[in-house]
Amino acid sequence: MGILKEFKTFAMKGNVVDMAVGIIIGAAFGKIVTSIVNDIIMPPLGMLIGGVDFKDLKIIIQKATETVPAVSLNYGNFVQVVFDFLIVAVAVFIVIKAINMAKKKEEVPAAPAAAPAPTKEEILLTEIRDLLKK
Repeated sequence: MGILKEFKTFAMKGNVVDMAVGIIIGAAFGKIVTSIVNDIIMPPLGMLIGGVDFKDLKIIIQKATETVPAVSLNYGNFVQVVFDFLIVAVAVFIVIKAINMAKKKEEVPAAPAAAPAPTKEEILLTEIRDLLKK
């Protein structure tokens, strides 16, 4: 029973729940970015370079035979994954930059604190010092 209670305490901590929500949203965001790259960015880019579909770009290392499929380096898929990564990286950079700017605006510099009023002992010691100087 102790292990279940300990696990429940761990799982219900705020940062674990926040992390889980972040992972779920991140996965959904990844699908959106993949769709943007595959369906919106790559087709016009392929058309600009001569009607090439990036998924079809590959280097054939060994041709297919009747029993063995072809072996190829599919660098077109790699190019699409790099575009996915770059878009995600830029989006995360923009979000973090916005969060940092919002934090800076929240942090209003505190006014310099006035020196605390001297205690009675300090006043008395100051008077004694001044009398001794005379």
